[in-house]
Amino acid sequence: MALSPQFGSIIPSQTQTILASNYLQFNTGAGADFAQQYLPEIYEQEVERYGNRTLSGFLKMVGAEMPMTSDQVIWSEQNRLHISYLACTQATVGATTVSAIALSPGIATAINVISINDTVVILDPVSGLEAKAIVTASTTGVGGTISVQSLSGAGAALTAQGFALTGLKVFVYGSDYGKGSNIATGAQATGVQVAGTRVSIDPVLTQFANSPIIIRNQYTISGSDMAQIGWVEVATEDGTSGYLWYLKAESETRLRFEDYLEMAMIEGELNGSALNPATQRGTQGLFAAIQARGNVEVGFTAANGLGEFDAILKNLDTQGAIEENMLFLQRQTSLDFDDMLASISGGFAGGTAFGLFENSEEMALNLGFSGFRRGSYDFYKTDWKYLNDASTRGGIVGVNSIEGVLVPAGTSTVYDQILGTNIRRPFLHVRYRASQGDDRRMKSWLTGSAGGAFTSTLDAMEVNFLSERCLVTQAANNFVLFRGL
Repeated sequence: MALSPQFGSIIPSQTQTILASNYLQFNTGAGADFAQQYLPEIYEQEVERYGNRTLSGFLKMVGAEMPMTSDQVIWSEQNRLHISYLACTQATVGATTVSAIALSPGIATAINVISINDTVVILDPVSGLEAKAIVTASTTGVGGTISVQSLSGAGAALTAQGFALTGLKVFVYGSDYGKGSNIATGAQATGVQVAGTRVSIDPVLTQFANSPIIIRNQYTISGSDMAQIGWVEVATEDGTSGYLWYLKAESETRLRFEDYLEMAMIEGELNGSALNPATQRGTQGLFAAIQARGNVEVGFTAANGLGEFDAILKNLDTQGAIEENMLFLQRQTSLDFDDMLASISGGFAGGTAFGLFENSEEMALNLGFSGFRRGSYDFYKTDWKYLNDASTRGGIVGVNSIEGVLVPAGTSTVYDQILGTNIRRPFLHVRYRASQGDDRRMKSWLTGSAGGAFTSTLDAMEVNFLSERCLVTQAANNFVLFRGL
């Protein structure tokens, strides 16, 4: 078979013509191969466009981390010591001087523990009337009532003195017995109290619980890409540097996961949906705990000045009255506090305090705190990056805005089952799952067949992260959550 074309069949052109095939191309692929022709001026160092991008650190400043071995952490909080009832009603009794009062009728589980001969204060918040009275009869137990003889108003019935029939507050301030009196034995727990006996009051604790959640993350890179050399020298927060891009990606995955450990404790919600409630129960974070059991201040602004802030202090007075408190604020709220304090004459009448930092202003400032005193309270204010960062809650205004939190700086005494003794713990602390068999505070491990791991046939390196933890917010009634309008 003859060759085609046959030798001598190619006839050269009679004219000189420029063909694209005669030259190398340097601009194909939209300039992607520019380095074939020109040496680029490339900065080998990264630019920290957003500065330090990590958000964690809040819980490290205000709390502690302690191990736990159960699927649930339960703690008990003491109720109030003294006997008081709100929203009480009184019966109309005509001309008699004895008034019958139903205690907390709006609460079906309200238990009457007031004894005969107890002396009580009766307040009518609407009219402003006040009466002192002695208890003459008591029906103890759930839904109980008392009969009282007024000591004021010439002994007239409460209705005759102008008291409203509903909305009364009653609290015990002591008792009054005659000479040679005796307290009989066999006081009844429920029913009509026997004259001469007293109701024994057992402490009632309120229990709260939280469950840990499992937080996971993973970074995967193929064995081939691990060998790729890049233009830019990357540097990680732990000091590792080089031209292998995966080093940066692996480090950022770790940093992102560490932030998730704190963010989940702040934003966590209990699973109230039908989606896997048995296995993915959720967890109660800081915001949810304060919203449910603490104090919520809506729309704090500098325009309202000290009056609004003092209202917060008065509310704290009704709670635990913790003397030292920490304020973690977003930028605008922090500026509002500055304006509020600046509106007062120089030096601020309440003085400046740094007691939490051993009265060292330098120590407080190094940690980003400024201290001030108002009334009997010391406050240490700082900006909270989590509330300012645009990738989280920064820039949000209106009802969805979280503008800050007030966290008591004290500790509470609790019984530790592991140690078998009472110990003091911060009101806010993290519990993580750990035992002799497995510590799940912060786990990381490699899988695959690259990067030093030889656990499978997968031609890749898998960097795994896992933690199991929950937040314990004790005495949430002393916390304040600042929300926007």
